[in-house]
Amino acid sequence: MSLTSVAVVAVALRTSVHPQTGAAVVATTPRTTAPRVTHHRSRPAPRPSRRSPAPTAQSTPAPTTAAPKSVTATGGVVDTQYGPVQVQVTVLGSRLTQVRTLQHPSGDGQTDRINSYAVPQLEQEAMKAGNAHLDTVSGATFTSQGYRQSLQSALDAAHGAR
Repeated sequence: MSLTSVAVVAVALRTSVHPQTGAAVVATTPRTTAPRVTHHRSRPAPRPSRRSPAPTAQSTPAPTTAAPKSVTATGGVVDTQYGPVQVQVTVLGSRLTQVRTLQHPSGDGQTDRINSYAVPQLEQEAMKAGNAHLDTVSGATFTSQGYRQSLQSALDAAHGAR
């Protein structure tokens, strides 16, 4: 049986369900015209959503905007129980690119040892976070608190200068 004859038989038969028994009833319907053979086609492209505009083939030049400028700002000096803390930041656009500690508590052996590991850790965390939401370094609670305050004031100054 060819594909055309299968199509004719399939089109000529009509199946319905008997309402009381639920049995399938096949009835034939004579066709007065020859069946139309259709070829399989690929699906049409989906229509664009009303929410988003359809893509266009035209290219438009990108608007010329000034490159983001780099701003360096120094935070306020925060006096802690063990000495002052001051931080300087460099911000490019809205991204923190550099953090420098200008002042940190020092003067005695214990404070120097604590801050020799705490300050680099705070700088690294500030770069990673990109903001002043830093964890306190164990053993350097006062330095960490002062560092966060000075860092926040430096970031505020940098964002205000843009």
